[in-house]
Amino acid sequence: MAKSSALTDTSFTAENILCYDPADVSSNGYKVRNPLKFPAPLMVFQLSVISLTSLLIDVGLKPLGQPSLVAQVLGGIVFGPSLLGHLETVRETMFPTRGVMALETAATFGVLFNLFVIGVECDSKRMFRPGKKAVVIGISVMFTSLGSTLALSMLLKSVIPMDPRLAKSLPIIAASQCVIGFPNICCLLKEMQILNTDQGRLATSSAMLCDVIGLTLGAVGFIKLQMEKEHSISQKMGSILSPLILVIFTIYFVRPAIKKTLRLRPEGKPVGENYFVCILVLALTYILAAETIGQHFLFGSLLLGMAIPEGPPLGAALIRKLHYPVGKVLYPVFLTTSGLKTDIFTIHFKSLWVIALLVLFGVLIKIVVMMIITRYTGLTIHDSIIVGLMLNSRGVCDVVFFNLWRISKALSDEHFAVVIMISVVLVMVIITPLIRFLLRAIEQQAPTKRRTLQHSKPDSELRILVCVHELQSVPTMVNLLEASNATEQSPIGVIALVLIELAGRAAPLLITHNHSQGAIPQDASISLQIINALRQYELAYESCVTLQPFTTITHFELMHEDICRVALDQNATFIILPFHKHWEIDGSVGTSSRAIQNINSKVIKKAPCSVGILVDRGILKGSMASLNNQGVYRVAVVYIGGPDDAESLAYGARLARHQTVSITLIRFLMFGFDNARERKLDNSLIEAVRYENSTNENFVYEEHVTRDGVGLSASLRGLEDRFDLIVVGRHHEDSPLLVGLGAWSECPELGVVGDFLASSDIGITASVLAVQQQRVRGKLVSRAMKPVVSNQDGPYPDMNNALNNGISTPRTSVSNDHPRWEITIDRAN
Repeated sequence: MAKSSALTDTSFTAENILCYDPADVSSNGYKVRNPLKFPAPLMVFQLSVISLTSLLIDVGLKPLGQPSLVAQVLGGIVFGPSLLGHLETVRETMFPTRGVMALETAATFGVLFNLFVIGVECDSKRMFRPGKKAVVIGISVMFTSLGSTLALSMLLKSVIPMDPRLAKSLPIIAASQCVIGFPNICCLLKEMQILNTDQGRLATSSAMLCDVIGLTLGAVGFIKLQMEKEHSISQKMGSILSPLILVIFTIYFVRPAIKKTLRLRPEGKPVGENYFVCILVLALTYILAAETIGQHFLFGSLLLGMAIPEGPPLGAALIRKLHYPVGKVLYPVFLTTSGLKTDIFTIHFKSLWVIALLVLFGVLIKIVVMMIITRYTGLTIHDSIIVGLMLNSRGVCDVVFFNLWRISKALSDEHFAVVIMISVVLVMVIITPLIRFLLRAIEQQAPTKRRTLQHSKPDSELRILVCVHELQSVPTMVNLLEASNATEQSPIGVIALVLIELAGRAAPLLITHNHSQGAIPQDASISLQIINALRQYELAYESCVTLQPFTTITHFELMHEDICRVALDQNATFIILPFHKHWEIDGSVGTSSRAIQNINSKVIKKAPCSVGILVDRGILKGSMASLNNQGVYRVAVVYIGGPDDAESLAYGARLARHQTVSITLIRFLMFGFDNARERKLDNSLIEAVRYENSTNENFVYEEHVTRDGVGLSASLRGLEDRFDLIVVGRHHEDSPLLVGLGAWSECPELGVVGDFLASSDIGITASVLAVQQQRVRGKLVSRAMKPVVSNQDGPYPDMNNALNNGISTPRTSVSNDHPRWEITIDRAN
């Protein structure tokens, strides 16, 4: 026999006495007895219906830009007394009173382990050491909103005649409006894929500080309540000291013990199942300990989660294992059961508009405070509004508080229904599309400054953003950087960005190594090895090369945002991305990362400058570290036509200035096909490069005339082992030369020709650099061609003026029998 009271009953407010047969948990099939009359099949049915309904609502709301939280709460409201649950047949069949206890137990485990996961993901060091800007925002917004909403609630109580229960609930509802929950904000921004934006990082940092303050105040509140129940001094002192002892024991004994145990694990070996089981048992023990000392059981779950070292190996493994059973099944059940308890028929109009006014005021006051403190934060009004909206995010923190207050009778069923509908659902419905709209407006106002190799000034600094994911790709990257010919007249600024997947943490990190060497997380130690390797290149050319290293630790789905952000902030002209495939020494493809491929595809669409994807086949050539190798670095530039090929030609022209780089410019022409305007522009660019390299013994020019794609592919196959690097434009205008080549394309981010050269089937061992000229919102900045070299100081001073006026210098102006040029016209096709 068990008693179900109003705090768990989803359909009734009066207490009900329920009788259970412990031997009758499951049925023997529908032919014998109705399965829904028994706890086990009924619970499975309820979980299935709740999950399916929430999923369908989520799919329907996604086009409107609504978060999953709204769908999960609405899923419960659909089956609650507000809609279908109001029908007795549905209520007694699907969600009878006898099934409440089992469903509530599942929901409790859902919120327990969800908060445990949140604790594991929290970076405890960042929580207690936020930046100055985050401190100003967190303290200002939290305490101003608390004071303002409490003052308004007192004013409403004194001015408006209201029910005593509403008067009792108003201060509690007002206090809830100051909650700035890190889990709320992090979940929303992650779902919207804006966690890596400047506004998102600032909002999450501020929320971490507010969580520290909130947890402290919450613990003090529970201690106070416990002391009121105790009578003797010894019992009151026990209520004060027991939570402190648990916290101290966790910090100085449990966390160090876990770290020591992990250090005993063999290096590189994944965490075993025994670790996972022990942590779960320890979590249940902490939950029991929290209840025993008078704190809420959620306190124990969160405290132990924060004691687990975040990130790999243990934190990431725990989150990976708990993600689907907790995050996708049990936690949504908790949100849905909150919707099941919502009965709109109990709501009175006065309660509705009074609480709605209080909630709306709480939302607006956070935005207003953000706008007022712009002088101290350095944000624009636009950004302040966005951060203010983010700080109004609702989620697990609010739903937990409202449920706790409902259980303690601080909120009646009526007021619980109002705050769930207004403070959670309605606020999220409003702020989510507003955040998306305002961020989109910022993107549309982004500057369209031209950042290409072709249009760069001849003697300006070349700023290259090098993205590195694995240590093995560093030698080829260094080769390419050294071949880029850094000089005192035209130095190179290298921005190194190490890409590390975020695992076991909630908030992403962007680390500037020049200022925070001591703050490198353990799982980011590989970044130090990569940066040290790049520093050797900087030291070798210290008079003309500078290195600015960064490390980004974030989700692969959002990593392109950090790449584009760093490129924009550091004024990069060229981004070099790693290819997602790695070759073995026998020529076969060893590893392949679909996540890196997706990152490359996204960067290509959003990059604020030109982009190159480097297909690293250095392992097939043996050691290629040109810092220690004085051999010739052989480079081919494939030219078909178009802006991307012009960009690759501009880069090739810079490589040609290096004394140990041999450049072969290979131009492919279509037999019997001519576009006078395009040919004129292409001729101008190529002639400028030929004139600049008229005395360069390491420069060779070839022309191949082909009839179709078959001839082009045959010519490309003929390159074989002639080169160490092949540079090619990514996109080409529609041409009969490319017909048939793109039919079996595996890597569209490389373009048709780049994908062909990167294929493991054609036997080419050279690395490939597929180049795309800068796009702005998917379009070229300007189609107008500009010479890729400057000839003002060269042997042909009139060449630059002729090219700038769009005049193609006659081809006969340079002798084709020059000993340093090889003009090959292939007419075999």
